[in-house]
Order: sequence, then structure tokens, then C-alpha cells
Amino acid sequence: MKIAPRRIELLSPAKDLACGIEAIRCGADAVYIGAPHFGARAAAGNSVDDIAQLVAYAHQYGVHVYVTMNTIIFDDELEEARMLALKLHEVGVDALITQDMALQQMNLPIPLNASTQMDNRTPEHVNALAALGFKRVILARELSLDEIKKIRHATDIELEVFVHGALCVSYSGRCYASQHCFGRSANRGTCAQVCRLAYDLVDVDGNVLVRQKHLLSLKDLNRSRSLEALMDAGVASFKIEGRLKDVAYVKNVTAFYRQKIDEILSRRPEYRRASYGHEHIDFQPCLEKSFNRGFTDYFLRGRTEDVSAPDTPKSVGEPVGHVKAVRGREIKVGGLTTFHNGDGLCYFDSKGRLQGFRVNRVEGNVLHLSEAMPEVPLHAPLYRNYDAQFVNLVSKKSDERTIMLDIVLTESDIGFLLSGTDETGRHVQLAFPDEKQTARTPQRDRVVKELSKLGGTCYEAGSVNVEWEMDYFLPAARVAGWRRALVEKLLSLSQPPLVLPECPSADISALDPVNVANRLARQFYEKMGDKPVLPAYELQEPKQGALLMTCKHCVRYSLGACNRHLHNRRYLPEPLYLQMADGRRFRLSFDCQQCEMHVYDAD
Repeated sequence: MKIAPRRIELLSPAKDLACGIEAIRCGADAVYIGAPHFGARAAAGNSVDDIAQLVAYAHQYGVHVYVTMNTIIFDDELEEARMLALKLHEVGVDALITQDMALQQMNLPIPLNASTQMDNRTPEHVNALAALGFKRVILARELSLDEIKKIRHATDIELEVFVHGALCVSYSGRCYASQHCFGRSANRGTCAQVCRLAYDLVDVDGNVLVRQKHLLSLKDLNRSRSLEALMDAGVASFKIEGRLKDVAYVKNVTAFYRQKIDEILSRRPEYRRASYGHEHIDFQPCLEKSFNRGFTDYFLRGRTEDVSAPDTPKSVGEPVGHVKAVRGREIKVGGLTTFHNGDGLCYFDSKGRLQGFRVNRVEGNVLHLSEAMPEVPLHAPLYRNYDAQFVNLVSKKSDERTIMLDIVLTESDIGFLLSGTDETGRHVQLAFPDEKQTARTPQRDRVVKELSKLGGTCYEAGSVNVEWEMDYFLPAARVAGWRRALVEKLLSLSQPPLVLPECPSADISALDPVNVANRLARQFYEKMGDKPVLPAYELQEPKQGALLMTCKHCVRYSLGACNRHLHNRRYLPEPLYLQMADGRRFRLSFDCQQCEMHVYDAD
């Protein structure tokens, strides 16, 4: 029996409706967007009406829309969350991305995808979620290819992985530093990004070993070179992080990954695209031209490199040359890069601080600035973190997505038949009773031209045939009306109904009762048995010495002091502490057997 090709999905972020539409036009097979409430990016919420418009647009192309409701939910919010989930189901949302087990306990009529906030790292854990009826599991970013393969072999549930964007230093869902320090919960969508701050690394005697470095800040994820390996490991969905990113970022990154995935699909017939349509993009995507802190594939192939970006948490951009000379407000650049008025450039000064300037005017390799920079070291490498020409091009309406539509006009006993079949498989035939008036001149080409006018719709004309025994005269307005009726009927055809997954029997004891913030989640975990069910950190008073982060990233490894992976390692006296500018400290602990770093409160 021939096995159907496996669907491969490119999943893009949408800050809002406009961003979601542009992601689809640039090739996304699915988009994820925040609900009005309960999203892990509280600043990226959207109305149900806007989400409904996005669903209507997306479903033309077979594109799915997932809505994030992935915060923990308090008792007094349970009914609001349930009603919101039902409204999202009514407008056609394809799945909810969730963290709180309360939503699973509500028996909602909409599929649930298990958020990476649920810390999905082991086959046992993923199997338990499958047993509970989750449709998809979004895996932890820290997993290696081998670990992903083991999960794939253990379960048939859909697997989603992040392939691009910002990284959290702690396992998702297990970071309480922002809540502890500032009362802003990462599990409630208001993370203060403690991991992006600068720290001193000090020893137990207060000696400063490293001064003012961003020791918990990570590079950005980029797995564009590992997509085929991830497909072969069993991944179905490739996710781009960035629900707070602007349209230019989403368009550029989506278009880049669309091209990469399409190249693989063109030579691997066992895989196929998860949606329909053809993109017409008039810019060349380039990842280095969008916000990034430098790139890493993280731990996909084990601990092979330092994943941190200690010098700055800001975007450095692409290298563009070096400083040859400085004269007042003029900088002469060595290199072959072409610059544009309005470019943003940056460099590191003699103290290792990132400095930047805007280019006012360009004359060859001489850049004229609006004001003199205080210190621009000779021969310092220059980076461009804002390419004005590229951003202007990407920000315009520079993309379009169309579905091929084949049209046939034939005659019938009482008039004419117009049929259309698009690449999604939708088919419509409409009958138009009409008097047949023999034409005096050939009409086929004129009628074909009129039927091909599909501008303003999601369609592009494929084959258009007029099949009749003699030429008939048909007014252009009449043919145009038939064409519009055909398109309208095609687009009215409903999408295939959502099928909720069956719930096989499996051991769900692998689930840990963490982040329990309401009675439904608590009742669920209490039924599981002997594991203590503690209230979520957000419901507790801050605890001295509390575990605030669990990280695969290791400061000791970054500084060359790892005694497991490195030879001729540097010695660092322990215990070690990270100290904030206000004097607050975190204690670092290293579990070398698990290859993890733990961050504790030390005040």
C-alpha cells in the first residue's frame, strides 16, 4: 500500500492580524496568534474579531490558525477562559496552544496543543500528554536530534519544534526569576527578562571574576541547516519564535524558511507541504538582516559550542567592514559593503560596550553622521543592524500568495456550464441558463481573457478552456458575473471538519504537578496519586533560597571551566554567584551528571 506523503508545516508568529496575513503571503502553512487574554506574551493580545478575520483569510489556503492560551489560569479566571476558548472554536480556530491542565479538564470541542511551557522533554512525558488527548506537543528547545527521535519512536502524536528566534535560558515553564525579583510572571505572560541583564560573577568571598557581562543571555536560534534532519527525526511542524516582532521580521524569516523547506520537498517526495498556494516575493530573504544576537542551533547535536551572547543582549547584525579613519562626523569604512542613507551601524568600544549610530549620508565608503560619536576605535569591526534599503523593501506590499485555479466553460442544453477546480481539490460546477447567440467573430480568446481575471482574489488562472462547438457571443459583464459566482462558491466550501484525537490508555504519572494555579488543575494532579501538589510559584510568598531557573546553558562551560566537556579547563572557585547592579544575587549550582545549571535565590 502506498503511504501518503507526510505533511510538513512552517509555523509563523503573528503579533496581530496584519502580521498574520503577511506571514501567510510569505509562505506560512500555519500561524499562531495571541488571544485577548491568557497568552504568554501579554503585550501581543488580539480581539476575537481580528482572529476570525485571520482564520477566514488563512483557510482559503488551507493554512491553520493556532491561538495561544498558554499562561497559567487562576481560579477566578476559569469561566472566562472557558468562554473564550468556546468563542475561538466558533470562529474556526484550528487549535489552542495551552499550558494549564485546567483547559484539558474542560472537555472543550477544540484540539489542544501542549505548549513548550509544559517542559516537554521525555518520551514518558509526551506519551502522557498524548494519552490525555492533546493533538500536538511542542518540544523543549534544548532537545537533541537523538532525544527527538526517541520521543518520535515512543508516540504517534504530532511533534513541533522551534527552529528560529529568541531563546529562554531556563527550561520553558520552569523560570520563576522574573516573578521572584519583580512580581512579573513568565508563566503569566509578563516576563521582565532577567536573563538579558548584565551581571558580575563573584565568588564566595566577593571577588569579582567577571564584571558586567550578560552571562545568562543566549544567542538566537537558527536551525535552517538542520531542517531535513529534523524532518527525518519525525518533526511535523517548524516554528518561528516572535509574537512581539514586527512585520518586516516575520516576512523576511518566513520567506527564508519557506524557500529552505521547499528545496527539501522538491527532492523528498515522502514529504509534502501542509498548505496550498504559490508565493510571489520580490525581495531576497536574508536572516542576518533581521534582529539577531548571533546564531546557534543550540543543543541539537549536543553541547558543541558556547550558546551565550555575553557582550550584549541587543541585535548586532551583519558584519560590514572595519573603521579605517574617523574625522569629526565622518567615518571611512574598509570593506566592500554598499551602504545606504538611514542605515544603522554599531561597534564595540574600548570597554566592550555596544555603541551605535545612524548614517545620515553616504559618499562611497565615507559615512556622514548626524552627530560625532564619542569613541570609535580605529580598525574596530563594524556591524549593520538596520539595513534601511532592505527594511523599506520588505515593509512594502512586496508579496502575494495565489492558488492555481483551472476553469472550463462548456455549453449545455439550456445554456452554459462553468466549472472550476483548484489545487486544494475544491471543485464547483455552476449552470447558467442563457440564450445562445451565435457570434459574428471569434470569441474564445476574449472569453478566456475575461475568465482569467482573478485579481483581488486568492486565485491565479491555471488552464482556462472554452469548449463549445461554435462561437457564441457573451457580453463581458455576464462572463465576469459567472466568474465571480464561481470563485464565491469555491471559497464557501467548508474546510474538512476537525477530528479530535482519541485518548489511548497510557501512564500519565510522568507528568509533574508544577505551576498549579487553580482547582481544576489541582484536582487533576491529585487524582494521579502520590506526588505532592504544590501551588504555583505565583501563589506563594517569595522564598529565600528558592530554585528560580533550570538551565541547559552553563556559565562554567561558557567561561572554559567545565570539567566534563573541556580539557585544560580553567579553574573557578565555587560557589559562584551572579550579582545584579542593585546588589541582588543568585547562586549557581552545577549538576554535571544531568549537564544542567541551577539558579537559586541567594538573598
